Amino acid sequence: MLDQYAVFGNPISHSKSPFIHDCFARQQGQRMQYRAIEVALDAFDETVIHFFNNQGKGLNITLPFKEQAWKLATQKTLRAELAGAVNTLWRNESGEVCGDNTDGVGLVNDLLHNQSLRLKDSRVLILGAGGAVRGVLLPLIEAGCNEIMIVNRTVEKAQQLVVEFKPLLPKSTQLLAASYQELQQSQAYDLIINGTSASLDASLPPVDSSVVGAHTCCYDMMYAARPTAFCQWAVQHHAARAIDGLGMLVEQAAEAFLCWRGIKPETSPVIALLRQSLAHQ
Repeated sequence: MLDQYAVFGNPISHSKSPFIHDCFARQQGQRMQYRAIEVALDAFDETVIHFFNNQGKGLNITLPFKEQAWKLATQKTLRAELAGAVNTLWRNESGEVCGDNTDGVGLVNDLLHNQSLRLKDSRVLILGAGGAVRGVLLPLIEAGCNEIMIVNRTVEKAQQLVVEFKPLLPKSTQLLAASYQELQQSQAYDLIINGTSASLDASLPPVDSSVVGAHTCCYDMMYAARPTAFCQWAVQHHAARAIDGLGMLVEQAAEAFLCWRGIKPETSPVIALLRQSLAHQ
C-alpha cells in the first residue's frame, strides 16, 4: 500500500495541494498517495486520529481547521507555536501528533529563491494583523529585515503582535505597528506584503499610495488566474514588481514534503506548471 497523505479542509474541492504533491512525488520518485478530504466542521480531531490510526503518514490542514490543528498537536515547532496555527501534521516515533506552520517559510523562500529579493536590511510593510500575518512574522524576522511595520484597521491587533514578537527581535530589527491613517505621506518601503483577505472579493486595504516607490516590490499572499486587485493597484502606482502568492503556496507545500519525507523537492517547475494550469481555467 502506498504511503497515505491528505489535505483536510471544508470546503476543499478547490485545493491545489493534490496536484502539487503529486508533482513532488513523481519528481522525487516517492511512492505515496495524496488526497483532498472534506472534513465535517464538528469532527476534525477524530478524523485526524482515525487517519493516523489507519496508516496515514502526514496531513496538510487548511481553513477552517488550522487553529484546531494547533490545539491537537502535542509537539509543535517554534514557528507553529508562535503562529497559533498549524498547517502540517505528522506522528513521531512515540505516536505523538506533531505540528508545524510552513506558511511563513514558504513566503520567505519564494521571495528569496524564486523572486531573488534581498530581505536582509530591508524595510517591510505588512498589511493586516490576522492569522496569515502572525504565521509569517518569525521567518521575516529571521531573514534579517531591518524594519517590519504592521498596519491594521484595528491598530490594537497590530500592537499586540508587536508585543508578542518583540522578545524574538535581534538588535538590528525594528517591529512597529500603526493604523492606515498614520501611514499617509509615508516613506516608500522596499517590500509591501498584503496579508489581508481583501483580494478574495477584489477589494483593497485602505493603504496610502505614498508607501510605493520605484524600487518597491508588492506581494499579495493571495493568488488567482488573473492579477489580484492588490497586484493591479501596485502596477497602477508604478511599483517595481507585483507578485501574487502562488509561489508561496508551492513553497509551503515543499516545506511540508520535507517534514514528512526528508527530501526538499524542486519548486520552480511545479510553480510553472500550476501557473500554466491556472491560465487555462
